[in-house]
Amino acid sequence: KNQNNNMSLTLEEKFVKMQEVRNDLLQFKESPLYEYRIQNKYFPVVGEGSHTAHILFIGEAPGKNEAETGRPFCGKSGKVLDNMLESIKLNRSDVYITNIVKDRPQENRDPTEEEIKLYAPFLDRQIEIIQPQVIATLGRFSMTYIMNLFGLKDQIGAIGELHGKEFVAQTNYGPIAIIPLYHPAVALYDGSNKETILKDFQVLTKYIK
Repeated sequence: KNQNNNMSLTLEEKFVKMQEVRNDLLQFKESPLYEYRIQNKYFPVVGEGSHTAHILFIGEAPGKNEAETGRPFCGKSGKVLDNMLESIKLNRSDVYITNIVKDRPQENRDPTEEEIKLYAPFLDRQIEIIQPQVIATLGRFSMTYIMNLFGLKDQIGAIGELHGKEFVAQTNYGPIAIIPLYHPAVALYDGSNKETILKDFQVLTKYIK
């Protein structure tokens, strides 16, 4: 009993809907980050990858490299993410990568609760378009938001406890796995974390189509 017509979205329709998300973000003057974007000639970072991806990665907010290019995870953290994907034989083009907050916060600070609330509807639309079977959250902000969104509020804990674990949730298009992962940046601050992230990424292998 599938209430959702989106199951039948063609690739072309997905592309059009993702363009609408992008166009709406370009004009997103309600955001407190909009002026900062315009002043610095930054781009909103919509996301990148396959619109039919089985695995959706969600980070926190773009950094400087990302805002300058409009591409997610293209700086040092992105290199770590690429290595992690390679470790499970995935290309970037096989997955979809985005952030909750689509504009760069000043000085690379953490996104605020208000910013997460403002940008979350864009992410919700992207999830509807892509309909992934797995959402891998990168960092605690996306973990908390996604677990709340999919009714797992009572299971939210510290990312130190939840990383690499699998949670099953229901969507209007079927069951989905939610896997909290550390943000790739933690491997940059402390090399010993890299092993942990590599190990956590192995959890994704069973979902690779």
